[in-house]
Amino acid sequence: MFETLVPKLGVNTVFDIDLEELYSKGYRGIITDLDNTLVGAKAPLATPELLEWFEKVKQLGFKLVIVSNNNMDRVSRFAAPLNIEFVHGARKPTNAPFRKAMKLMDLAPENTIVVGDQMLTDVFGGNRLGLFTVLVQPIALGDEGIGTRINRRLERIALTRLRKQGLWHEEEQHE
Repeated sequence: MFETLVPKLGVNTVFDIDLEELYSKGYRGIITDLDNTLVGAKAPLATPELLEWFEKVKQLGFKLVIVSNNNMDRVSRFAAPLNIEFVHGARKPTNAPFRKAMKLMDLAPENTIVVGDQMLTDVFGGNRLGLFTVLVQPIALGDEGIGTRINRRLERIALTRLRKQGLWHEEEQHE
């Protein structure tokens, strides 16, 4: 069970993901979380740096869908001005939102990347479906809701176990 919490790649931010390498390996779609992955949980709009990243994603040929557990108002206010498709109220780590995002992109699991800041929602959900999972460091911990704060505590417990079992090595997770 704990193995499904281990991402294929760990980086500090989305900007540290080697998109060219992943594209060369056959990945064509990115499912990304919103809050604390792309922007802070309270940030309403994309930063200029993130807008450049979205443009790079598009220029390389990736499709992108935001999958968030947050509500319609929050996610649409961020995604709609950018013309980015999204799934709100996702209930990650259930399979349905990941499958819906892959259907929106018309892609199979072996061609899909999941990017998120939580092991228990993004990584666990993506790994269960055989997606390439990328764990980023959360942008702003202080702005999180109670559910996320509980998840963070559970993640710390899981990390302790993963380290004891030799399944988590810091240098491999954050290149």
